[in-house]
Amino acid sequence: MHEVVIIGSGCAGLTAAIYTARANLNPVILSGRMPLGLLTTTTVVENFPGFPEGIDGIELMQRLQKQAERFGAQLMYGAVEAVDLSGSPFKLTVDGKPMEARTIIIASGAGHRKLGLENEARLENKGVTYCATCDGALPIFRDKPLVVVGGGDSACEEASYLTRFGSKVYMVHRRDELRASRIMADRVLGNPKIEMVWNTEVTDILGETLVSGVRLRNNVTGGESTMDCAGVFIAIGHVPNTQVFRGQLAMDDHGYVQIASGASTAVPGVFVAGDCADSVYRQAITAAGMGCAAAIDCERYLAGLA
Repeated sequence: MHEVVIIGSGCAGLTAAIYTARANLNPVILSGRMPLGLLTTTTVVENFPGFPEGIDGIELMQRLQKQAERFGAQLMYGAVEAVDLSGSPFKLTVDGKPMEARTIIIASGAGHRKLGLENEARLENKGVTYCATCDGALPIFRDKPLVVVGGGDSACEEASYLTRFGSKVYMVHRRDELRASRIMADRVLGNPKIEMVWNTEVTDILGETLVSGVRLRNNVTGGESTMDCAGVFIAIGHVPNTQVFRGQLAMDDHGYVQIASGASTAVPGVFVAGDCADSVYRQAITAAGMGCAAAIDCERYLAGLA
């Protein structure tokens, strides 16, 4: 049985691992289906303190991993398929194998929100993608028109990155102004290779074996049109990865785990940190801070059992 099992290996999970490992609790970090978290899909992280020139998202996460492992944390690649939080020790099923833990820190993060279109699922990895930095350089996208759906920081970053590869980038946003931070919005609006398509939604994705275009609807006029493109990059936000905990932990209507006090859930010995509980800030630095808090609360909880 493990003293501490951390579910998730993003900023929150690895920070919790650093703190619990330094407390000699020998934490095990379960990587989840996206090892090192969503930040690995980001090119340059410019707002994480301590890196005035910015840092590549993958490099930042690898540094956090090395720091946690330096103090004895163990990263285990696997996804949690089921949990039983009804009594101590807590029981988990990880890739079909049982595991027991005296305490759990849930740092499972969030996944990409989808449009919910039938052809979106059919054409995923065939021109539909949720990660420009992962897929933007693929030959099927080079020197061809591309569509980015969304209006936040992530969408702006996706669009800016794709200008390296596509002939033109169309940014489709359902509103008449961007929700992104000023610096990100200015980069997009000032880039001649990016064209904004305001007040518009994607109603269908076209193509047989590969994406060939999108069908659009203007929210103001109701008019419909089609646009040729080789790729659709969807950046409309995230949903918390908390499905496995449904029915065992209190959640809000959107699936975010509710915090009872500090970083504790209503289940003694179960703590939570990062984007799976934070519906407001959802930043790397706030996730790291929540990971620190969860680790300290976890350490104090275990000390109280001794």
